[in-house]
This record gives sequence, C-alpha cells and structure tokens, in this order.
Amino acid sequence: MASAAKGASHGRVVLVTGVSRDLGRRSARALATDPTVARVIGVDVVPPRGDVGDVSFVRADIRNPVIAKVIAKENVDTVVHMSVISTPGSAGGRGTMKELNVIGTMQLLAACQKAPSVQHLIVKSTTTMYGASNRDPAMFTEDMEPRRQPRSGYAKDVAEIEGYVRGFARRRPDVRVTTLRCANVIGPHVVSPMTSYFRLPVIPTVLGFDARLQFLHEQDLMDVLIHAVRNDLPGTFNVAGDGVVMLSQALRRLKRPTVPMPGFAVGGLGNVLRQARLADFSPEQLSFLTYGRGVDTTRMRDQLGFEPAFSSEAAFADFAAGLTPTGGRIERALTVALDRLPSVEESVALSSVGGGERRG
Repeated sequence: MASAAKGASHGRVVLVTGVSRDLGRRSARALATDPTVARVIGVDVVPPRGDVGDVSFVRADIRNPVIAKVIAKENVDTVVHMSVISTPGSAGGRGTMKELNVIGTMQLLAACQKAPSVQHLIVKSTTTMYGASNRDPAMFTEDMEPRRQPRSGYAKDVAEIEGYVRGFARRRPDVRVTTLRCANVIGPHVVSPMTSYFRLPVIPTVLGFDARLQFLHEQDLMDVLIHAVRNDLPGTFNVAGDGVVMLSQALRRLKRPTVPMPGFAVGGLGNVLRQARLADFSPEQLSFLTYGRGVDTTRMRDQLGFEPAFSSEAAFADFAAGLTPTGGRIERALTVALDRLPSVEESVALSSVGGGERRG
C-alpha cells in the first residue's frame, strides 16, 4: 500500500452506486471509515434499509442524466459502481434488470466522462463474465474470453458493461479505471442466487458432475474496494479467495440432503423454485453448478497488491456456520416442486417426440 497515502491530505470524495442493497450499503459504510476518504455519497433509487453510518444518501436513478448533477455538485473524484443486479426477481423482471444494469451503467459513464473532477472509476464486476462450459481452461486469466459468448441474462449484461467501461477508459485516459471481477461473494449476511441455493433444505445437483467453486468472503469484498480506492492501480483483476472447493465438498459441509438430477430436470426444478421465490435459478447458474469455474488471481496479488483474508474454503465455512435450521414449509414446497416435474423416462420420451416432429 505504498500509494495509500496519495490523496489522503485532502481526502477523497467517493460516490457509491447501489447502496439500497446490503452489500452496497455496507461497502459504502466501510469506505466512510477509511482515513483517506473525506466523504462518501451513496446513490440509489430507494433508501437503504440499514444504518449507513457517515454515508450521505442521495436519492437518484443512475439511468437518469440527473446523476451528472450529483457528481458535479458533490465534486466527486472517485466513483465505485456496485449497481449491477444479478437477479431479475429483485429488479422487477428481466427487462428492468437489463435496463438498470446496461442503461444505468451507460448513463453513469456518460456523467463521469463530462465531470472533470472524476479521477478514478472502480467497477465491481464478476467472474460470471467468463461463463461455464465443458470447454473451459483450468483457470481463466484476465486476458481470456469466455469459450461461449453469453446470449442473454446476467452474463451478457456484464459483458456489455465491461465493454462500455473499456470505451470510457479510451475516451478519458486521464481517469484510472479499475475493474474487479469478483468470484461468488459469500458470507453470513449475503443474499444472492448462490447463497439461496445453498440455503435450500434439500439441494438439487446435476447428475454426473462435480463443479469447481471459488468464493470471495463478504469482508474481503469490502477490503478490496477500500484497497482499490486507496491505491491508484488501474486494470482488470480477478478477485477470489485461495483454492477451489468442489460442490460435493461444500454440500458435505452443509450436511444437507442432496437430490442428484439430470441437468434438464434441475433446470425445470429451478423454474418452479423461482416461481415460488425460494431460489433464483438462471441458465448461467445452472451451467456454473454443472461445470464450475476457476480463475487465476496472480494479477490480484502481484499488481493490485491485495491478499484476501479468507480462502475459498474458509469463506464457505463461515457462511455454513451461520445457517439456521429450515422449517417444514420449505421442505413441503420443495416436495411439491419435485412432484410437478416429469420423470426422466417421460422427459426423454417427450424429447424424442419433439425431435421427431422437427425432423418431419
């Protein structure tokens, strides 16, 4: 942290987007306690529910050009973009989710481009942008592209967002742009598609596969954001805890029953669970639970100079330790969901009939 003191004499003015969600709120609050930061302005369309500490909340929609006025008025020099949503349900549907993610990022970048005060942009991205397939390398480096380009959903949003961020970096070479591709964030307080999956009392798995998983503890997410704000280190960095946890190992630690199912059946169950608001399954999450993903974090250590306090295994252990027993209501709902699905034999027969119709 040799450059940590740079800018500390006057204190940074940091704007954080997405503070209505828990991770955004807590990250903004953590930034406000950093001695190199003078002020933190939290922005979102609705107020955060929890305590924001010394964060000044401004009700604003980043999809609206008014965000440019907020940046200019507050004389913001550092922008931390955390308003990228991974679940359609929390946004009010896939259309709204895409609008918030892509259009919101475009408007935020346009506002940053016009603001001479902005010196540093930090974007919380995700390793989901690499996808998950049977053609993947053992470890993705930051210079690699996904083996299969995403066609829809959260992964496609992230790919577009990173493309717009690279365009902004070319137009404003004087602004330091740091993109943090974070592994699945996990911890006792995290609510996400992945933690919702692990909180199910009976956990479906893809028959014949054992996915490789990497995690980033929620505290390490806040620490890496503070580290990125303190240090003027532009670039794109994979951020994850040491090591890999196999899905089977994670489920054994949870000590919860599992139901191995063919991939198409897990996808069908995911639709039922999503409708019941028990878990938010998406095509990219199903692929991840099938093949998993590994990312190389050498650049995080050597260039960003950051070392997570939690390994992937330790991060998952901390999450698992905080789980409370589930009630019978959810178990009954899962039983009903499983009963609605066709049997393997019925699904194969239907698939064969469908294939015959297309051939005819």
